[in-house]
Amino acid sequence: MPPAPVRWCMALVRWFPVVFITAVVVWSYYAYVIYMCFVSGVVDTVAEQVILLLLYHPFFLFFGWSYWQAIYTEPGKTPKQFYLSEQDVARFESSENEEQQRQILAKLVRDRNLPVQCRTATGAYRYCEKCKCIKPDRAHHCSMCGTCILKMDHHCPWVNNCVSFTNYKFFVIFLGYALLYCLYVTLTVLKYFIRFWTGGFHNDLGRFHILFLFFASVMFSISLISLFGYHVFLTLHNRSTLESFRAPIFRSGPDKNGFSLGKRANFQEIFGDDRKKWFLPVFTSLGDGLSFPTRVDANVASSYNTMSETNPATASPSFGDGVTYPTRTEDIDSDTLLGARQRWAEEGGEEETSPVGASKVHLINER
Repeated sequence: MPPAPVRWCMALVRWFPVVFITAVVVWSYYAYVIYMCFVSGVVDTVAEQVILLLLYHPFFLFFGWSYWQAIYTEPGKTPKQFYLSEQDVARFESSENEEQQRQILAKLVRDRNLPVQCRTATGAYRYCEKCKCIKPDRAHHCSMCGTCILKMDHHCPWVNNCVSFTNYKFFVIFLGYALLYCLYVTLTVLKYFIRFWTGGFHNDLGRFHILFLFFASVMFSISLISLFGYHVFLTLHNRSTLESFRAPIFRSGPDKNGFSLGKRANFQEIFGDDRKKWFLPVFTSLGDGLSFPTRVDANVASSYNTMSETNPATASPSFGDGVTYPTRTEDIDSDTLLGARQRWAEEGGEEETSPVGASKVHLINER
């Protein structure tokens, strides 16, 4: 860890992007409201001034409010029950092989009843060597924050914060309101920009403000369209930025759509159930940031609901007496290997000889 003065300097430097954005926004307010609408006299009538200002301030208010929330909302951190004790850490690090480490983590998950589904590529529970903890689902270690963050999306320098479970909604609507703000400024300044371009505006200082205000809003609009569109896509597919590059791994293997429940349910998981608060910078996301419903859970629930709603009077008749059932003929040669592999996948253990295989060897020896 670097010395304290170095850490202070690094922390100060990280605020530069936020200071830059804040300075641009404050200047845009001065250029639009104070200079363009009042000082310069380019706005022709009082009625036009009132309309421009009445429409401008809601965009500015929600843009600033959501930006504040994205910056100062504390990112979700991993709870204490996911951390290993000193004895468990010593036992884990002194293990001779990965299989022993896997068993230690599996036992801790069972004993503490941790809601963990995601795995590593080897099938083990995810473990953070820096934090000494079992990672909750969708959590990742942030090197900038120095800890594991719940449902981490990315660490954004423009908000100097981790975009995660607690502030992802704020970040998305910040992008949306920033885009609306820039588009509004672009469209309303365009008239005066054309007047300047055609030589109908002779104030040199006014030229600078109108010119720079128009080009700045256009450039920010172009960049925000792609960024906001990308996060709308992630929201509707229930993925984080990290998961879009590396699919989460479940017991059945990697699945980039593992947490996707359908576009409406995905949207509500982030924006909540109350429609009145969907686009307000207040926390309405569903869940606790530790466990998340998966596509498999949703399909199973849907199947059981369909079964429970079946009308016996209209259902197709069943065959049999409910006591005896037909079975398929077992192929000893093929089922032995399949059974062992299936048990290995379900139990996470090493492949063992199945009872069927053992009986086959016994028959050969008797022969």
